[in-house]
Amino acid sequence: EYLVIESPPLIRHVGIEPRVIDYQRDPPTRPRLITLIQAAGLSVRDALRQKGTPYLDLGLDDPALSDDDLLDAMVRHPILINRPFVETPLGVRLCRPSELVLDILPPVTRPFAKEDGEVVIDASGRRVLR
Repeated sequence: EYLVIESPPLIRHVGIEPRVIDYQRDPPTRPRLITLIQAAGLSVRDALRQKGTPYLDLGLDDPALSDDDLLDAMVRHPILINRPFVETPLGVRLCRPSELVLDILPPVTRPFAKEDGEVVIDASGRRVLR
């Protein structure tokens, strides 16, 4: 199963229809969030979204806050969850930038460009690294 919190178009490009989770309406539970963060090899702080969130208003920039404090805030305010998290049979990644999803997808052979025109897979089916 391909589980996505938000949906990078690259997943559909390889012919996979992911199960998309609306993190605002149906946020992950605390244990699920911990599992995703750990499986992606991130720290809790790395999984915390700052831009466009109440991050500063909640004082989450305080380095003295524990992981438990940060997780509590993320569960109470799902907008604080950095995304998109993608889980596939090949692993879990926080796909920022979105082409990180290629690490956990079957091989992509067709060209692909992001919405802004940036080429991710070239005409030869090779990943373009930036």
